[in-house]
Amino acid sequence: MSLWTKDVERKFFQDTLNITTPEKLFYITQDGNFVAYWPKGYKGKKETLQSRNAFIGNYTEKWTRELLEKIISPFNAFAVQGVVCEEIGLSKRSPADIAICKTKEVIQKAENILMLIEIKMSIVWNWKFDPQTRELKCIGDYTTHQGNPGLLRSDTMLKAIGKSINIRVSSLKSSHIPIIVLGNTPITRTYYEKVDFLKKTGIIQGFYSLNPSPLDNPKRPNNIKATPQKGFVRLDSFSELREEITSLLSTDREFFLGMKPKEELGRLIELANREPTYEKKAEKFLKLLRENG
Repeated sequence: MSLWTKDVERKFFQDTLNITTPEKLFYITQDGNFVAYWPKGYKGKKETLQSRNAFIGNYTEKWTRELLEKIISPFNAFAVQGVVCEEIGLSKRSPADIAICKTKEVIQKAENILMLIEIKMSIVWNWKFDPQTRELKCIGDYTTHQGNPGLLRSDTMLKAIGKSINIRVSSLKSSHIPIIVLGNTPITRTYYEKVDFLKKTGIIQGFYSLNPSPLDNPKRPNNIKATPQKGFVRLDSFSELREEITSLLSTDREFFLGMKPKEELGRLIELANREPTYEKKAEKFLKLLRENG
């Protein structure tokens, strides 16, 4: 089973051109070429193309859901698009892109949500389309065009982070739910420490790229495999994705974050330490933290 590739992008364009016009998917250069992105060095007249966003958003969510369904069947779970759960901040205006749930319903209770997944994917390579012959040709990776796709966009990263924080602070009912972000590009160096901190503090369990080969020249320096603390990881195979998802679904986790005087923390630790097992100690400590918040 393959992850994100040029062939997946080609299929997106081919399928979507059956239901819309080329003008909704491509920029048109001054000399009449239909391209996915403005090529680097292009000096002609430009316009902003917003119409493609909805098409690629729907396509990538469906593609990811079908990919995840091949992994989660042993957990008797379902990958559901557009999940709403008001009690943890997921409204009809801002639902989860995909949630792994115990049931198939779109309106969910927090206790039935096993994982939340934000999809931040876009067209990575540049493409040229000939409306006469219907030929679609890849003309370069993201270093050859003027666009910043996927997780390379700062606004995309900030939206994912902001939504995740909103879920975490909406209710303690979200504390058991892993949150991950799936993209199809690397991240910029300015976010290396940030994603590692988000993973370390438990706000987001990881940013992952499902694109094993985002660059035509894999030796380029920005083709990162993982950040130092693995807040970001490039997954190079379906088996790597399955391993990550299975680990997150198989392990009981609990999010906690706060600021208390050291003396009070010491007292709570001492009380929790009276429990007989590590798991019981953790449960007691978390309970005391919340009761003494």
